Amino acid sequence: MAHPVIHAEIRSADPDATRAFFGDLFGWTYSDGAFPGYTFVEHGVEGAIPTAIGPLQGGTDSVLFFVGVEDVEATLARAEELGGKTIQPAQQVPGVTFGVFADAQGHVVGVAAN
Repeated sequence: MAHPVIHAEIRSADPDATRAFFGDLFGWTYSDGAFPGYTFVEHGVEGAIPTAIGPLQGGTDSVLFFVGVEDVEATLARAEELGGKTIQPAQQVPGVTFGVFADAQGHVVGVAAN
């Protein structure tokens, strides 16, 4: 399986302010996402990487990208074997399983599977 970047998101302590900022800056509008306070960017470009703005899910404000994988739990375990650390264990929302890890240098990356 290829492992493309399939999703990006901004996790914010104040997602409404974050949406307002990027809406004013780039003209983005938003549609509802999988849970309250989580929205998808409507940027008007077909085929672009889905991007969302939502509340914190533990941790601090961050910008994440998600890499497509076949098995989220196995990928998180392999990241740990390579010296990384699981930040957010595998979780399921409708249509996707995702998790977040930090590599050995502390760079935070998400992984997701349909």
